[in-house]
Amino acid sequence: MKTTKKKKSDEMRPEYDFSKAERGKFYRPLDKGYTVRVHKSDGTDVVNQYTLMEGTVLLAPDVLEYFSDSQSVNEALRSLIHLMEKVPTRKYSAQRSGARQVAESK
Repeated sequence: MKTTKKKKSDEMRPEYDFSKAERGKFYRPLDKGYTVRVHKSDGTDVVNQYTLMEGTVLLAPDVLEYFSDSQSVNEALRSLIHLMEKVPTRKYSAQRSGARQVAESK
């Protein structure tokens, strides 16, 4: 009977060398779009340009933790809209003056 040792899952294989890696080297905002180039074996290149569809919203990673899909995001936003409709809007003036006298005293 042969026994095998299991490798620890948190160890990197020796063939992976990230010593010269640069974090975020290819990062760019998705909202500006991106280009994908595919080099084929016959020597030709295929270039595709991708942009986000109109109305696409990108969620920050910390917000994404709380929403599993589009339906949950829409539900939360509808609740917020409903609350906003119930709360009266307040007009804020640039300067607040002190108490105003409404009527003259006799």
